[in-house]
Amino acid sequence: MIPIFRSWMDRYFHNEETVLVIVLLAISFLVIWTLGDVLGPVLAAIIIAFLMQGMVAWLKNNGLSHWSAVTLAIVCLVGVMIAALVYMIPALWDQALRLSRELPRMVTQGRDLLLHLPEAYPSFISEEQVEQLIRHASARLASFGQVIVSFSVANLPVFLTALLYMVLVPLLVFFFLKDSQQMLAWVGSILPQERPVMNKIFAEMNLQAANYVRGKAIEIVVVGVVSYICFTILGLDYAILLALAVGLSVVIPYIGAVIVTIPVLLIGFFQWGWGSELLTLTIAYFIIQGLDGNLLVPLLFSEAVKLHPVAIILAVLIFGGLWGFWGVFFAIPLATLVKAIINAWPSPQTDTDGIEVDMVTEVTEDA
Repeated sequence: MIPIFRSWMDRYFHNEETVLVIVLLAISFLVIWTLGDVLGPVLAAIIIAFLMQGMVAWLKNNGLSHWSAVTLAIVCLVGVMIAALVYMIPALWDQALRLSRELPRMVTQGRDLLLHLPEAYPSFISEEQVEQLIRHASARLASFGQVIVSFSVANLPVFLTALLYMVLVPLLVFFFLKDSQQMLAWVGSILPQERPVMNKIFAEMNLQAANYVRGKAIEIVVVGVVSYICFTILGLDYAILLALAVGLSVVIPYIGAVIVTIPVLLIGFFQWGWGSELLTLTIAYFIIQGLDGNLLVPLLFSEAVKLHPVAIILAVLIFGGLWGFWGVFFAIPLATLVKAIINAWPSPQTDTDGIEVDMVTEVTEDA
């Protein structure tokens, strides 16, 4: 058993740099796993700075100095945060409260509708099963409404955390954007001078992750805004709340669009019932989803992430279970990182082939 394990170790860990890569990945995982809550503002600032690098580069290409470009970018960031705090968050809160008050009526209306199913399909579903389903749904919805209504100043730590993020995140983003080159140079100085595996991994990740993260952020905004305009024109209740859900649904490939379809159509049904308004909403919603998948995504993601759909779903489940929303958001880049490591990992076969080629060359030259 030991010779087999030693042979496996020699096969995949014969290069010193590969051992260093494994150690760095393990340390990064442990730091995020144990100190993720403490380092939350730092991680959020790194992500936002990564997203805003394109804006800073565009401003510099248009004649601004590095300092001026970074300052203008931070001013835009603070403006967006203040606008969200003043306009969007209160509107979302108001709609969430109204929805929590409407939940009992929706449950009653849904119960009346479901009770007709045992009469129409007695062999498929019984009245007892319907009652059990309604009790389960009522309990879930009641707990959701109670959380929304009872949330107040009593949850002071939440407000303090939000205030901390509002102050620290823009400040950290400013320094990350201003001193990014010095920080990267310092990280490079403590790594080995010769690092072909790391360079190959970084090159693939820089191409894939940058395109994906920035494109996904733009996709969330575009889909959310278009959905809000559409829902407002149709007169759908809770337009901001549902538009936010539709925008965030693009974070979860394949699954998000299916999940968010249920509340959108249910709200439309409880508001209008069966009729032309619900049909119009359904058509408009699926047009938005179709344009997103067939027009917006190809425009935003110039470099396709070449991952199998099964690998993407597994990445969403695994990283989402580990790190929640951010794990879901970065599931594809993290899966790309795993793929890049596998592709860049040196193998003895490659080294052996190289030695054989050198030996053949030397023999030919001697001859």
